[in-house]
Amino acid sequence: MNIKFSKYQGAGNDFILIDHRESELKNIENKLVAQLCDRRFGIGADGLMFLTNHNDYDFEMVYYNADGKIGSMCGNGGRCIVAFAKSLGIIDFETDFLAVDGPHYAKISTEGNWVELQMIDVDSINKDGNAFVLNTGSPHYVAQVDNLASLDVFKIGKDIRNNDTYKQEGINVNFVENKEDYLFVRTFERGVEDETYACGTGVTAVAMAMAQQKAPGYIETPIKVLGGKLQVNFNYDGNKFTNVFLCGPAEKVFDGEIDL
Repeated sequence: MNIKFSKYQGAGNDFILIDHRESELKNIENKLVAQLCDRRFGIGADGLMFLTNHNDYDFEMVYYNADGKIGSMCGNGGRCIVAFAKSLGIIDFETDFLAVDGPHYAKISTEGNWVELQMIDVDSINKDGNAFVLNTGSPHYVAQVDNLASLDVFKIGKDIRNNDTYKQEGINVNFVENKEDYLFVRTFERGVEDETYACGTGVTAVAMAMAQQKAPGYIETPIKVLGGKLQVNFNYDGNKFTNVFLCGPAEKVFDGEIDL
């Protein structure tokens, strides 16, 4: 069958999006998802998403990692599917949609290429040695480092993701360098099993981990990733993070069709 899709990217984190509301593609095998996400033998992407109908929300987001398995929450994917929904005429400038970690509110610019996505509240951050471990819709490990530009993120991130503590469930591994007026972040993502150009739930986790060094209040955190710039805003009361928003670009790369 011939399936239409759109390719979107948010700060270099790229996704295949399929309007699944009336699609002939009723089920999709993990092997096929992995093939479509393959950068040499498929379309190429960090993940694939279905936009489906939902009785209580504007739409539902169903996310697959590049390895073909159903994924946990993807922040940049969430922002991209909001832009996709706007292009389909499903929403105007605000939306409430459902993802794997629950409902999300988002707002999108008039131009349709800047999305501010509300993330889940977080009330606990654990430690693993000097690193922080927390869940922002997906599990994250956050380590502060120096000279991040020259760090072997693939090797070190892969080793941490596959150590005895995290191998079974997997974890996303983030490295952060505190610059003068922003945080520089690089991430090794489980499910992609490689470094990606950006990770939305990852930069959210990093912003929260680093906020523990600041006074409680409303905190805005500019972040630079390999694929561009993002910002994370939230209220921090000294323990809990609420009113969390992941803000950044979400842009269509191209539309296409593929025979399956």
